Amino acid sequence: MTSFRLAPSVADAFPDTLIALVTATGLRGREPWPDTTAALEGLERQLADGTWQPADETDPRIEAWHAAYRSFGTNPRRIRPSVDALGRRMSKKATLPRINPAVDSYNAVSVRHGLPAGAFDLDHVVGDVDIRHADGTESFTPLGEPGTVENPESGEIVYADATGVLTRHWNHRDAHRTRVTEDSVHVAFVLETLHATRDGALLKAATEELQGLLAPHADRTAVHHLSPARPRAAV
Repeated sequence: MTSFRLAPSVADAFPDTLIALVTATGLRGREPWPDTTAALEGLERQLADGTWQPADETDPRIEAWHAAYRSFGTNPRRIRPSVDALGRRMSKKATLPRINPAVDSYNAVSVRHGLPAGAFDLDHVVGDVDIRHADGTESFTPLGEPGTVENPESGEIVYADATGVLTRHWNHRDAHRTRVTEDSVHVAFVLETLHATRDGALLKAATEELQGLLAPHADRTAVHHLSPARPRAAV
């Protein structure tokens, strides 16, 4: 069992943080996921007919992440929060990327609700996962770049296990080692807000939607939450 832990220093810096962890066990990524396909196509139709558009950096949900990035020294217009980058890509291309059903599911939920999302293949996580400030000695290999090694800046917020960093700049980009593929069977999906007081209901709706997309294709799903009041969850 893997524990996710919110470090006290992060909780102090962002006291209204709420993180939903949706776990899926026995995931079947090689079968058709019609509900995910419909979710992607529905968002694309809504964008095309002008009835919906992704949140941009003027939206309070995105502004909050830009402010957070600046607080730990990251320029959010050069290195964008995942939900910001995904929304901008969709606005430009009018489509969402198709990676695999599990990734496509959290991308659809992320861009629909304007909340960052990510996922880790728990079979490739070593030990527990801490959401903490980097000390500058950690290593990170970005998704899709298995030959690249980066060192997060000291003070940058990261997800890290016993071996290295799983995502830099809080939620900018996941690591190659723990990427989710069609063959991943035990996965932790993450949805985040820095303003639970304002966006807690939105996070709840996004979590329920994601769990609903995953459940038909998994033996078991479960939801856990992290917050300053509940800084640890075993998944």
